[in-house]
Amino acid sequence: MEDASTATALWWAVVASGVYHGINPGMGWPLAVSAALMERGAGALYKALLALAAGHLLAMAMVLFPFSVMVTLVEWQRELRIGAAVLVIGLGVYLLINRRHPRFLARVPPSRLMLWSFLAAMAHGAGLMLVPIYLGLCDAAAQEAGHVAAARLMGSDALRAGLVALAHTLAMAASGGAIAVGVYYWLGLAFLKKSWFNLDVVWALSLIVVGAVALFASH
Repeated sequence: MEDASTATALWWAVVASGVYHGINPGMGWPLAVSAALMERGAGALYKALLALAAGHLLAMAMVLFPFSVMVTLVEWQRELRIGAAVLVIGLGVYLLINRRHPRFLARVPPSRLMLWSFLAAMAHGAGLMLVPIYLGLCDAAAQEAGHVAAARLMGSDALRAGLVALAHTLAMAASGGAIAVGVYYWLGLAFLKKSWFNLDVVWALSLIVVGAVALFASH
């Protein structure tokens, strides 16, 4: 099993990526502010933030849970780590080249923020970025062999997959929610128009870095 310092570093990586997602306007916090301003009520702000968080959590879970129930993870963990790292690097390179946001996101109505958040997280590879980190937390190669290891993977590691998704989403909701609340109560709509910022390049580069680190660690 990984030592305490490695596990701590991996958990911090999960939280840090969640904070980054929350800060990134591409993950939806401006939509929550807009909803509150249009409905002229703070209740709409928190309702929208909850919907965004729920959609993001669902996207994380859909990516992570399949890895928690794969019996072959015991025998093929190194190969899966390498494959996941290569996928993350490839997605980062693609997003670095293609700066356009997926057009289908614009077709999702504002009333379906949970669906929009889910699709945005999947399209930007938010869940995929967590896979190398999750595989590091679930060091299956150090567990017992055979059926015992498989049982542990399908039990305790399924719980850990949920905890990874939840920790990431809570960090995302906290950071994005804090910005949304600040903009709504103090900075207003003018801030959104004048101070809009985009972190797409940083996000693409972070995918490449995470994938490269995971690829190096798998050897």
